[in-house]
Amino acid sequence: MHTGLRITAFAAALAATFGTAYGVGRGVDPLVAESAPAPHDRHGGVSAQPEEAREGGGREGHGATPPGGLQVTENGYTLDLATPRVTAGQRTELRFTVRDGDGEAVTAYQREHGKELHLVLASRDLVTYRHLHPTRAADGTWSTPVDLPRAGGYRVLADFTPAKKNAENLTLGADLAASGRYEPAHLPAPDGTAGVDGYQVELAGSLRPGRESGLKLKVSRDGEPVTDLQPYLGAYGHLVALRSGDLAYLHVHPNGEPGDGTTEPGPEISFTAAAPSGGTYRLFLDFQHRGEVHTAAFTVRAGSAPGTQDFGGHGH
Repeated sequence: MHTGLRITAFAAALAATFGTAYGVGRGVDPLVAESAPAPHDRHGGVSAQPEEAREGGGREGHGATPPGGLQVTENGYTLDLATPRVTAGQRTELRFTVRDGDGEAVTAYQREHGKELHLVLASRDLVTYRHLHPTRAADGTWSTPVDLPRAGGYRVLADFTPAKKNAENLTLGADLAASGRYEPAHLPAPDGTAGVDGYQVELAGSLRPGRESGLKLKVSRDGEPVTDLQPYLGAYGHLVALRSGDLAYLHVHPNGEPGDGTTEPGPEISFTAAAPSGGTYRLFLDFQHRGEVHTAAFTVRAGSAPGTQDFGGHGH
């Protein structure tokens, strides 16, 4: 994925009713952010947005990369999801193919941050998140094992660049249903601190619609700053943001990179990003330490009153 930001917006939520069976049609990656339910609370355009996504701005903010990825097909390429349904709690092989305008499977890609294709899988309620790196067979079929803990609607997002001269990066999306008993969860309230696997991550700065702003994330363990983060996919951290409601997608890489002579291996990882609009977002930070990758998750609101979404002092 390129340094900088790319945003993909998704529409069409899957319907479900509390306490009923979800999506019964038929029938891991270690990067997981499972959020305990809280008590309360580039490409193409967007035809419509849910109410929550319109908070603080209405239209997509000017100056941000326009959202895309609303389509399974874009610029002559199609995401052909061969596994549109799985069963919650059961390990399943997720399989898909990227096809060109002639319907042929794409078998050549540009490598970005060590991978030909990056895959994000997230539940519609943003409680379950996966950042996956599937394996491609010689015939162009991609596959990766998944074990989704909860029934409900999910979004599968494939981010790639074909190995074709002057090809642009594409992000294609498709819906995935996990069958089982569905119980909706509430998005956790905004908080400037997140805990994961014994680590604490502090978020400073704010996500602003339509213009770039700085975000800093500081990693500590047992009250001590972590100063020996390890490179993961060529960076000390990777950040993904998903907009609540339509799952508009934003991916940025940090400012600087390992070995550039100026970027330190922690405790802070800094990013520059712009939200496509106001609204509530869920941020997922992947970082590696002592050989293991961890994912910290935050809820933020872009486009709120000035100063209300600035977390901490070390980011200013």
